[in-house]
Amino acid sequence: MVDARLDRDTATANGPRHAHGGPAGSGAIRVRPEDFRVVEDLGYGPSGEGEHLWVEIEKRGMNTVDVAARLACLAEVPVRSVGFGGLKDRNAVTRQPFSIQMPGREDPDWSTWSDEGMRVVSVGRHNRKIQRGRLAGNRFELVVRELEGDRAALEERLRRVADLGVPNGFGEQRFGGNNIARAHRLFRGELRRKPSKSKRGFYLSAARSLIFNQVLERRILDGTWNRVMDGEVVMLDGSHSTFVADAADPDIQSRCKAQDLHPTGPLVGEGESGVTGQVAALEGDVISGQQELADGLTKFRLKTDRRPLRMRVIDLEWEFGDGSALELRFSLRSGCYATAVLRELLEYRDASHDT
Repeated sequence: MVDARLDRDTATANGPRHAHGGPAGSGAIRVRPEDFRVVEDLGYGPSGEGEHLWVEIEKRGMNTVDVAARLACLAEVPVRSVGFGGLKDRNAVTRQPFSIQMPGREDPDWSTWSDEGMRVVSVGRHNRKIQRGRLAGNRFELVVRELEGDRAALEERLRRVADLGVPNGFGEQRFGGNNIARAHRLFRGELRRKPSKSKRGFYLSAARSLIFNQVLERRILDGTWNRVMDGEVVMLDGSHSTFVADAADPDIQSRCKAQDLHPTGPLVGEGESGVTGQVAALEGDVISGQQELADGLTKFRLKTDRRPLRMRVIDLEWEFGDGSALELRFSLRSGCYATAVLRELLEYRDASHDT
């Protein structure tokens, strides 16, 4: 096992190191909003009846919270009556369902609900509110422009990603620049003002994500991010079901290679992690290097959880467009980031950040 000593700030900005070698090229994403398309999949559809209106919205130039507020205004209900599964970026064209609780009321005139920022795709009725975080995954259609690099090398990397998956790290969007520093100050009681519940949640999430990324980086260095170690808790692909796996069982290793199950890393909090042996030793070493963050997460009563170290890139397709463009289509499970796939392929610039 590699004895790696990671800097405390490793993985805060761009996620853990690459698992398949350095980038095979470079390019720009989000040059235009339509270059980054996302369709959310809840894993189910409207039941056809109930007090919740089910509205599928395509949006651009608005984030999910903006749309929820707009729908609440149009339906003349409190924003808490609007439900959605996941948060989607404003710098993209995204499609996702919303539920609006309107008991005993007729369907409104949907023709007046579309505008520049959002378009009603379909409507229906459902018997339950859409719950935050409860979605199956997302389908992505991305265009990388200003593409540079050897096409043969890029195609080889694409095939490798399709066959082996990529590290399931948290990217820069989770850390928000100063969220780790703010988490330290929160745990030390040094913040001048008590943060709002939502801001506190950002700081706690960043702290957990940092520790997870550092465990993942250790596993990448060891070459074990995509195989089962002694004392491993594994998660079934496409579910949150976990169990302690026997690393000596050839069937377990075969299922892991086939991406039917994945090794997991810690989302630190209260409670036992379930890991033993080599995995417990490795995770304990990383956590001891971030003891203030780990203790703070426990103090704030977060419950320990597990997250897959690897993400499966489902139905990956690609096409080199005219000129310097690469078109990508793939699906990811809930909680996985498309940028984690891109960083294994390319050194990319996010043009939506350009001034």
